[in-house]
Amino acid sequence: MDFQGGDLPGQINNLDPNFDPDNIFGGVGAMVWVLDAVDNYMEPIGRLTETILHLQDSYPFIKFTVFIHKIDSIADDSREDVIRDIMQRITDDLYDAGLENPPINYYGTSIYDHSIFEGFSRVMQGLVPQLPIFENLLNTIKDRCHFEKLYLFDVYSKIYIASDTTPIAGSAYELGSDFIDLIVDLSEVHGWHRGNTQDSKMKAQQSYIEECGFEGGLHATG
Repeated sequence: MDFQGGDLPGQINNLDPNFDPDNIFGGVGAMVWVLDAVDNYMEPIGRLTETILHLQDSYPFIKFTVFIHKIDSIADDSREDVIRDIMQRITDDLYDAGLENPPINYYGTSIYDHSIFEGFSRVMQGLVPQLPIFENLLNTIKDRCHFEKLYLFDVYSKIYIASDTTPIAGSAYELGSDFIDLIVDLSEVHGWHRGNTQDSKMKAQQSYIEECGFEGGLHATG
């Protein structure tokens, strides 16, 4: 799947009639709405509910996620209260407008820990139709190999496409993410550059096989 992202700055009214809605929302699978946890979020919540209600009829398949950002600036004992308050206000506004049980996910995020990657991982998983198959395969590997937790990572972004179905372990994800940083750093010192073409990688792999004394060719399918 070819994932692409676009950014709509907060000061732009994406519902302006002068905009072509198909050009903005056509083909969109997920929308991430970022709320500042330490700012006055009443106006952004109003714009969010207006956007959801406006898009429901024409683009019903868009999945909405709210990132309650800068959550690290809130005291630990108040974070859950802030998240619940935002969730309740959005739910109440949509209910008053006739939309019950809106399909919205919420995540507290920060750039100072792995929560932003966790949030985007969940967004991406919602766009992968093969997710149940991946989860079943990872469950099988986990049980056979007696792993504590298993993730399927995209190396470059550190987003995990799937995991086994045991409860998410934050420390395990952070450890895996840190190992990916280490592996990428080492590969750029001791291996070929990750931005090289497929042909360059094939040549490097073929060279490795020849150095190891293996016979025969190397075949890859895209």
